[in-house]
Amino acid sequence: MSSVQPIPADTYKLGFIGAGKMAESIAKGAIKSGVLPASRIQTAHKGARRAAFESIGVSVAQHNNQVVENCDVVIFSVKPQVAKDAISQLRPLLSEKKLLVSVAAGIKLKDLQEWAGHDRFIRVMPNTPSAVGEGASVMSLGAGATQEDGEIIAKLFGAVGKVWKAEEKLFDAVTGLSGSGPAYIYLVIEALADGAVAAGLPRELALGLASQTVLGAASMATQTGKHPGQLKDDVTSPGGTTIAGVHELEKSGFRGILMNAVVAATKRSRELSQN
Repeated sequence: MSSVQPIPADTYKLGFIGAGKMAESIAKGAIKSGVLPASRIQTAHKGARRAAFESIGVSVAQHNNQVVENCDVVIFSVKPQVAKDAISQLRPLLSEKKLLVSVAAGIKLKDLQEWAGHDRFIRVMPNTPSAVGEGASVMSLGAGATQEDGEIIAKLFGAVGKVWKAEEKLFDAVTGLSGSGPAYIYLVIEALADGAVAAGLPRELALGLASQTVLGAASMATQTGKHPGQLKDDVTSPGGTTIAGVHELEKSGFRGILMNAVVAATKRSRELSQN
């Protein structure tokens, strides 16, 4: 590893292959947090997505090979089904001097490294709340990625939320929880609001209260360090309203349903990654 050229943490240039929403979210977060100025970020696109990046000061090239040539860190933010073609086409330019990153769901490091021709690769599984700076990202380093490489990427994705490191074998479960999990919570918010409407609240007020309640409860869980069971007990008075509601949830198998959803999504992720 001594022969690997370090990425200049204070001056490196970041390139995105794929100009979709996730790339836009990461770029915006990096700029807003001061991790990177827009002048050191580039992507390529010929269509309508150009405007989204140019509006935040990001340079937009005509071709992906220009991005790779100009940048030290290259993030492949393409759809999984086109990842192989995108990486393979750029392989002649993907030297070990460049740190490569993939956010494509279900594509394993061994395949990414094979397509690129080297193993200085980091795989990251972010989720959609990255768009509002509250993402949950998990990263796994390829054999050729250094600790310093990992720190650069952790800081970059930390600009759009929180970051964890984990072994790649855990990524299907990560997908089942944080990758798919926002959809489960949207269902919870919608159902809570529907219940409130059934109880007499106007729709707008119900949605606002439901959304803020979920946000507040999540903030309590992350900021207090208390176990969720303890936080639940703190708001559940003997013979009160909350325990009556909790009782209904337990009768319907609420916790088991959520557990089953994570397990089912994990299983599906595993199936897709094997295809």
